[in-house]
Amino acid sequence: MECSLADETGIDRRIAQRLRSLRAGRGWPLDELARRSTVSRATLSRLENAEVSPTASVLGKLCAAYGLTMSRLMHMVEGEFAPLVRREAQTVWSDPEVGFRRRSISPPAQMLAGEALECTLDAAVTITYDAPPRPGLEHHLVLVEGQLTVTVDGRAHELRPGDCLRYQLFGPSAFATPAETGARYFLFVV
Repeated sequence: MECSLADETGIDRRIAQRLRSLRAGRGWPLDELARRSTVSRATLSRLENAEVSPTASVLGKLCAAYGLTMSRLMHMVEGEFAPLVRREAQTVWSDPEVGFRRRSISPPAQMLAGEALECTLDAAVTITYDAPPRPGLEHHLVLVEGQLTVTVDGRAHELRPGDCLRYQLFGPSAFATPAETGARYFLFVV
């Protein structure tokens, strides 16, 4: 079962609170975070006040500024650790403007590093990330359906269903689907 509107509003509010506490914990004014993330001060203020929902691109920039993976940020806003999480209880976050949905398969655990995600991109979507949240972050991406081009370190990898791409992030990356089909994939982050 996907998150309801109330669940999405709740997670957006918890993300806003976590973003505000991360910035406060570092003692950064909004201007400093804007400089580090290249996200405008106005947008940051609106995000931290839960006036707008964050996009995948903006969350990626903020996570890079904080040295966190997006999944780690999501785990920070989810509940206590439980070793089993049923599919209907797995957190789903979406960026409807872009056409990106991400299900956190792994039980939330701040003390554990590995994470598993199920991601879906609509057709004709490109998501770019300027920098990894943590240099050297290892990804194992398994394409389940559709077509996906993943660009890492300037090299494009064309994936078909069943293909697995293993890589480490040190610079910009991009995920793109062609005009005729989207993609569903599993991403394992180490």
